[in-house]
Amino acid sequence: MRSFRDYLLLFLKGMGIGAADVVPGVSGGTIAFISGIYEELIDTISRINIQTVSILFKEGIKSFWKAMNGNFLLAILGGVVVSILSLSKLISFLLENEPIATWSFFFGLVLASIPLVAQKVKNWTGSRYFAFAAGAIIAWLITGLPPVTEPGALWYLFISGMIAICAMILPGISGSFILILLGSYFTVLSALNNRDITVILVFIAGAITGILAFSKFLKFMFSRFHDITVATLSGFLLGSLNKIWPWKNVLEWFVKHPGEANEQKIPLVEENILPGTYTALTGEPSQLALAIIMAVVGIAIIFILEKVAGKKA
Repeated sequence: MRSFRDYLLLFLKGMGIGAADVVPGVSGGTIAFISGIYEELIDTISRINIQTVSILFKEGIKSFWKAMNGNFLLAILGGVVVSILSLSKLISFLLENEPIATWSFFFGLVLASIPLVAQKVKNWTGSRYFAFAAGAIIAWLITGLPPVTEPGALWYLFISGMIAICAMILPGISGSFILILLGSYFTVLSALNNRDITVILVFIAGAITGILAFSKFLKFMFSRFHDITVATLSGFLLGSLNKIWPWKNVLEWFVKHPGEANEQKIPLVEENILPGTYTALTGEPSQLALAIIMAVVGIAIIFILEKVAGKKA
């Protein structure tokens, strides 16, 4: 039986997931994984099916809520929603004004989580090492892909929703970044700002379809191939470091509201560079000392959380 304190902690973990999903390059699934709720989250989502809904009509709302693991889901979703509504502007501000320090913090966060996630593999054998390497290579290649030109059709937005939501629940692969790759990120963002109900509903329908199908697949993989699945996801985390490297050279920009007072330039295509090269190309300080400090803070937070979780266990 979970206590009020347990649900408060779940709410805070949900806030962490929501904050991560706002950042193109960081996955909410990563936060769920390193905070120890990933498998329960996947299992809970996979319970949303016709059989569970039938319990509502046969046995009432109390049995339905229990079958759905409703308290857990409510705490997590509550944290996600509150985080997106309250922290998205702060994170956007930090990414725009303090990008090196912000990316360094996330870099340390993900870097420290790799060995902690990998230790959940009970028996490291050749197939596990292969799965880890394959996951790292796949994530590295995905995060290096150039964005595609978006066709703008509703069917494409539906598919984009399906793929992006799958990425959001995978550690190491950012759903927001996948939307950028697919060319749908700014369309969805514009639809949200302009209250384009048709586009929003089509995207949500795709997301619901994707998460219900993919969560069942992940639950099957965890139950039948636990070690290989965890090894692959650990590899995803390693490969995702390619996207969140702090020093970047922007090769192509997306200009939002061109020529208007609120014109905004958003990096679209970037390449990773060394701190010294960053200074030479941009004329700005590399902030190496600050970057190291922020990465260490991110690493420390992960190990503190792991120690607290270990004591509780």
